[in-house]
Amino acid sequence: MSKFPSPKKTTAKASPKPKPALEEQDKAASLTIEVAAVEVPELTEDEQRDRLHLERKVEQAFVEAGKALMELRDRRLYRSTHKTFEEYCRDRFGYSRDAGYLKISATTVYENIQKYLPTIGRQIPLPTSERQVRSLAKAELEPPQQAHVWEQAVQEAGNKIPSGRIVKDVVDRIRERTKIPNPYREGEICVLLPKDNPDLRGKGGCWGMITHVGDYSCTIQTWDEDYTVKIEHLKSLELLDDDCKFMQQLCLRLRQLHQVADHDVSVDWLLQGLGKQAKPYLSALQAKLLLAVEKEYKIEWKQKK
Repeated sequence: MSKFPSPKKTTAKASPKPKPALEEQDKAASLTIEVAAVEVPELTEDEQRDRLHLERKVEQAFVEAGKALMELRDRRLYRSTHKTFEEYCRDRFGYSRDAGYLKISATTVYENIQKYLPTIGRQIPLPTSERQVRSLAKAELEPPQQAHVWEQAVQEAGNKIPSGRIVKDVVDRIRERTKIPNPYREGEICVLLPKDNPDLRGKGGCWGMITHVGDYSCTIQTWDEDYTVKIEHLKSLELLDDDCKFMQQLCLRLRQLHQVADHDVSVDWLLQGLGKQAKPYLSALQAKLLLAVEKEYKIEWKQKK
């Protein structure tokens, strides 16, 4: 019987175990990745000039807004949809009654600072927001004084742009030193003097009655609007008490007629004429005309004693 060779024993080789993930991470971390340096090109002279121009536009955004509002007001570009500038600002921009005028005043302050600021031999930063000059816009200070206040506020801020609070502190100190008693009283009849106040353009000779007396200004009510002005923009008619009462009632009559919606343009002629006649009486014809217009629009006026 033949013998067959014994089968060879084979030993299965185990497949290599995967290396731990941590080991792979260590290996990856040991690799050196070379990154080419990216050169950032310098700005050209034109680009530097454009950058400065654009930065100034951003900083002076409130100035541009004030100039735009000033032109809208002065050219009465709101007249196709609104009777007054205040109504237009409220409906179009959501501004309160005084906000539009305050933005215009802030622009005027900025221009005054720019004009009168002594910058010879040094660089003084200019305002960049309305909030920084708000107290200056409300204060009764002349343009050179406004520039002086701003210069002093910059110094107190470490030669940086000061906050509105710092500017207000300087304004308050100067106003306290130069305080002049307000000579006017509520109910007094005065004439407007525009002088250098752009808000009073076209209002020279208009009269009205004082409705509020502040430390440095008064609010005067005319036939069409209310104005808050410095005391130097007013001139009292120095009327007797009875004459003052007549003018107060006349002002209210004219104002009530002005507020009639869709009134005829001839009504405005009458209002403008009487609004500049700073006399405590009406002629017989003027009285008849005013009564006739009030009757036309069903306005009943009972004279107050």
